[in-house]
Amino acid sequence: MKKYQLLLFDADGTLFDFDKAERHALEKTLQFLERDFQLNPYLANYREINQKMWCKFEKGLITIEELKIERFRKFIFQIKEDIEPGLFAEKYLDFLSEAAFLIEGVEGLLAKLSKEYRMLLLTNGLAKVQRKRFALSPIKNYFEDLIISEEIGVAKPDPKIFSYALNKVNYNDKGSVIIIGDSLSSDIRGGIEFGIDTCWYNPHNETVSEKYDPTFQIKSLAELNGIFL
Repeated sequence: MKKYQLLLFDADGTLFDFDKAERHALEKTLQFLERDFQLNPYLANYREINQKMWCKFEKGLITIEELKIERFRKFIFQIKEDIEPGLFAEKYLDFLSEAAFLIEGVEGLLAKLSKEYRMLLLTNGLAKVQRKRFALSPIKNYFEDLIISEEIGVAKPDPKIFSYALNKVNYNDKGSVIIIGDSLSSDIRGGIEFGIDTCWYNPHNETVSEKYDPTFQIKSLAELNGIFL
């Protein structure tokens, strides 16, 4: 009998190509606002701002509503454009919700896994974005449910979101559950603190934290075939 029965997947950066979606949404927002602006020199800067804001959110230092606006307030200051942050944030999320780009090989992999395992999608992303992207995606039928932190008021790495997910599908055997995700600070830390196995998707070969050592570490999603199939 297989050790694992229920697979919890992170969304952005694990199944969805968030870098591509993010660039798409930023470029479309600037076009909508009629700004003749070259994004490339500032993209890395925005991503650094965004990452810091999400880290603060994971630590409970800011609310999701503050995150939505403040990251663009900081970005607009950096690019020295006269744009209202709330408008930028609203249009960015509209365009991001349409960008359901998958990482290469994901659809085929999930099609195979869904025949052998129960699967849930567990994300800290924004409900407005994730619900629409999930609905537009060809992978939607492979998952029993989509659990979004904004909708339930608790986010990874808080063990409560994992508990909520298992309760949602009436599952209580932690020993046969594993979380697969690209974030040490939310997916892997959260899984460890909840007491389940973890698989860190680490395509950029980052250094693993001694504090949060995953059960498995992979550089390519194709490696999941060797673990689960």
